[in-house]
Amino acid sequence: MLSRLLKEHQAKQNERKELQGKWLLAPVFHTAATCLTEALVDHLNVGVAQAYINQRKLDHEVKTLQVQASQFSKQTAQWISMVEGFNQALKEIGDVENWARSIEMDMRTIATALEYVHKGQLQSASS
Repeated sequence: MLSRLLKEHQAKQNERKELQGKWLLAPVFHTAATCLTEALVDHLNVGVAQAYINQRKLDHEVKTLQVQASQFSKQTAQWISMVEGFNQALKEIGDVENWARSIEMDMRTIATALEYVHKGQLQSASS
């Protein structure tokens, strides 16, 4: 009977030790879970922070690109205006050249006619 009581007593003590061990480990598990959760959240926050920084850089680059595109557009418009002015000047030079050729042909015709008249007058004076 005593050995049975001793065995029951030892069994109850073992159960209490196990319960105490579990209760003692519960805060350790809680702390570990908290640390794990914080580490995961910190890891996610680093990713989110990096994405935010990248987004800000992209926004800045987009604004810079818009400014540069606007400047390029203005410069292109100036170049087009200059080329159109150059084309107009070339047309005017072509018109002047054409006018000069026309005048030259008229002058040659007049000179030929005057030579013809002069030769005719010389022949009639000789006869």
